[in-house]
Amino acid sequence: MNVQYISCIEACQICLVSCQHCLTEMATKESMNDCPRCCIECIDACLVCVKMMASDSKHAGAYCKLCAEICDYCAEQCGQHDHDHCRKCAEACRKCAEECRKMAA
Repeated sequence: MNVQYISCIEACQICLVSCQHCLTEMATKESMNDCPRCCIECIDACLVCVKMMASDSKHAGAYCKLCAEICDYCAEQCGQHDHDHCRKCAEACRKCAEECRKMAA
């Protein structure tokens, strides 16, 4: 595997787990915005992004760019809630977006 991907893959994995936890916790709560729907999209984006980097795809940068956009949106939505799991999710999404932007550059 290309070592330049390691920090981005790790950030995507952490984001994926945080979003899954947020999604699970929000299943029993009301939401005033796109949380938990954005978590579903973010989980999928991170998973595909990890797969593209792990396979050293020539399209990894494009996937990372899109993943960063999705993570930014999820961070915005989850960050509007006071729940601890939403705050942690938003933080993981911001870190993932930052790493993905570096990879896309």
